[in-house]
Amino acid sequence: MVSVVDLQTRRLRYFVAVAEELHFSRTAARLHIAQQALSKQIRELEDALGVQLLERNTRNVELTPAGAAFLEAARAALAALDDGVAAARRQARGDAGTLRLGYVVGGALELTRPILDEFAGRHPGVDLELREYGYEDRTAGLATGAADIAFVRPPISAPGIALETLFVEPLLAALPPGHALAQRDTVSVRDLVQEPIAMQETDDAAAQAFWTLDAYREPGVTGRILAAHSVTEELSLVSAGLACAITSAASARYTPHPSVRYVPIDDGPGAELSLAWRRDSGNALVERFLDAARAVRERETELMRAIEHPELR
Repeated sequence: MVSVVDLQTRRLRYFVAVAEELHFSRTAARLHIAQQALSKQIRELEDALGVQLLERNTRNVELTPAGAAFLEAARAALAALDDGVAAARRQARGDAGTLRLGYVVGGALELTRPILDEFAGRHPGVDLELREYGYEDRTAGLATGAADIAFVRPPISAPGIALETLFVEPLLAALPPGHALAQRDTVSVRDLVQEPIAMQETDDAAAQAFWTLDAYREPGVTGRILAAHSVTEELSLVSAGLACAITSAASARYTPHPSVRYVPIDDGPGAELSLAWRRDSGNALVERFLDAARAVRERETELMRAIEHPELR
């Protein structure tokens, strides 16, 4: 018994064309093949099926009842195959599928919506799944394979992660209003390394060192770090006067607190926001998302200026 895989799609297409034209010479001209070769292909198809599909005489070509039934099935099979080929090509080009986007608290700030809209406009056939991660996972799902690409806050110690900076914000100190440093317009790193610092717990050594200013301490000197489990807990430790915190300029906009004053650090490093992905990903959608984000970064100059220079807002 013949199986579907035994049937050549070329013969199926030839049969459908003959069934539409009901004329071998016109069909041969339409397909750009010799009429004799076309007749041979149809006979071989009938032999493979074990049924007669067409009634032929010197004047007419007609479908047999078996041919009419097979025509419907042949069209459906060819349509399904064509759809599958198109879907596979879209997937390979990065025009279909699902992209899992992880992000730490705040995402890409004001650039988030424009980037998502740009990507959706370029690739409407792609499903975008978003998931927020706490700072205990600085890779926002990349390390575990739960995310394909992510908005993250470097530095990150996890191996195999590629980074591309979207913007760099000023670094701020979050201080209780009654603190002596809170009365200043700016503070220095040297002022802050003497203070207890609240930070959300993480196993990432590079992140720990950056957000607690360890790189600025004297060799062998360890700062006093108060562990927090969330942004609100970190702010609670600050507002209670137990610690200060090192944060990005966006915190002053997104997490204002009546008992916390944000003061710029005038000699500290910038706070980066980057796109991150696994170097061994091989996912075409990752590159498509990067392209969309880069386009937004280049186009949205006013947003970029407002993020990177909040003092000019």
